[in-house]
Amino acid sequence: MVKHRGRHRQPVLAPTGAALQRIACQMLPFYKAIACNRKYAAAWSRAVVSADLDAMIKLLCKVSPVLGRHGLGTNAIGYFISFAIHKSSYLNGVTIPPGTVRFKFETAAHRAMTRAILPLYRRLACQRSFADRLARAIRCHNKSLAIALIRSTIRSSALKAVHIDHTGFGLSSKFPFSKHVYQNLLFLEFEK
Repeated sequence: MVKHRGRHRQPVLAPTGAALQRIACQMLPFYKAIACNRKYAAAWSRAVVSADLDAMIKLLCKVSPVLGRHGLGTNAIGYFISFAIHKSSYLNGVTIPPGTVRFKFETAAHRAMTRAILPLYRRLACQRSFADRLARAIRCHNKSLAIALIRSTIRSSALKAVHIDHTGFGLSSKFPFSKHVYQNLLFLEFEK
């Protein structure tokens, strides 16, 4: 982590509890809409597959005007919403691993993924102490603690793997009705 000196703030190179909490708070309305509203989720999947960013922004604004003002990207197999925090850019979204499929994003799998991860995002949003512990485990490269914290919240048997790196996490899920793995990712995007 970069130390701050004086009034000039350097970019934070690992997540803080405040950053995780802010992202979770802002993503919750969207993830709830995907999990609870089949029609909304189907419209989102169509927009992802067709890489229609205008439609995606309109859909985001319906459930959270704040999210509609963030950066947004899609590769027709998933999406990422960017969050500018402390001069850093964090990405959060759901995707199928690149190279495994093209122009595919299943509504049922996306809904199942969001239902599985909602408890984690609720806990991050509501419990600052939990967000701080997870962020500290990530920053300190304590993968076993970070994985234990995440798995204590996500009880879904579809969660096949939890990946931790120095900037965030990846949650890989496989559902019996889909041949594809879906990943929920939250990580720091490094500028080139």
